[in-house]
Amino acid sequence: MEKTKQQKAKDFIINNGVIIVMFILVIYTGLTSDNFLTRNNLMNILMNMSSRLVIALGIAGCVITAGCDLSAGRMIGFAACIAGTLLQRIDYSGKFFPDMQPMNVFLALIVVMAICAAFGSITGFFIAYLSVPPFIATLAMMEIVYGISLIYTGATPLGGYVKSYTDIANGKFLGISWLIWIAILVAVITWFIFNMTRHGKYMYAIGGNPQAAEVAGVPVKATMILIYMKAAAMYGLAGFMLGAKAGGASVNLGYGYEMEAIAACTIGGVSVTGGRGKVSSAIIGVAVFELLKAALQYLGVDANAQYIAIGIVIFVAISLDIRKYVAKK
Repeated sequence: MEKTKQQKAKDFIINNGVIIVMFILVIYTGLTSDNFLTRNNLMNILMNMSSRLVIALGIAGCVITAGCDLSAGRMIGFAACIAGTLLQRIDYSGKFFPDMQPMNVFLALIVVMAICAAFGSITGFFIAYLSVPPFIATLAMMEIVYGISLIYTGATPLGGYVKSYTDIANGKFLGISWLIWIAILVAVITWFIFNMTRHGKYMYAIGGNPQAAEVAGVPVKATMILIYMKAAAMYGLAGFMLGAKAGGASVNLGYGYEMEAIAACTIGGVSVTGGRGKVSSAIIGVAVFELLKAALQYLGVDANAQYIAIGIVIFVAISLDIRKYVAKK
């Protein structure tokens, strides 16, 4: 029996309730706060979105296959610390490697992403070949990476970066920060992978029904390893970006970012039940979170209370996603 227009409208409002409420909140904040809708503030929001979007796009692939990745936050901190030790000025008093010349920025990025990708492939191997649930596998990798970060850095904060590294955050092209351009490039590449490649088709097939996908000839195990390896490489890029933006790093940089990224994907339409999700889903979800945080800040909401608001949004977003899944069964 076809739904009436009234029922369709009701379902749309319920399923997109979080986005609608955020939209209303942004309008209210814009009307009551003089500087909220200024170009500078919007650019700041986009800069904050840039690294978060890269993380969300990495996690999106895991969520589409009905998985998750709890190691993302610790991987980001690890990546930022590796980049920091490779890109300190030669005359910096607290230089991690005193006699080493600063590495080329692009080469350092490749090293960081390659190291993170290696850890991601290990996670993918345990998930694909040993049938370890993604929650457990990534939780274990989260602890391993954090421990390695602590040993590597001695829990010492890093700073004194070369200008060519911090310029990634401070520099602009056509009046737009390089961080935003990097996020746009990653979004375009991810869209191409999701929609125009065999890997993308395999990913959606596994998320829909892994047993049926394997029977149909999809290389499920190899695809799962590649998904987690690709995701970890993107966390490496995000850590590299955050280190440039902060001008320093510690092992705790990026802590908890994975939860927000998973929630952002879900808000935008990437289903935790697998098989559904787009690049635009991650973009919408990240935008909702960053606008929420900015609006609450402008409205004078206590910084600690903002965590409660974010938690409520996560609860509602996951509940609505499960509701849509149950309704389709």
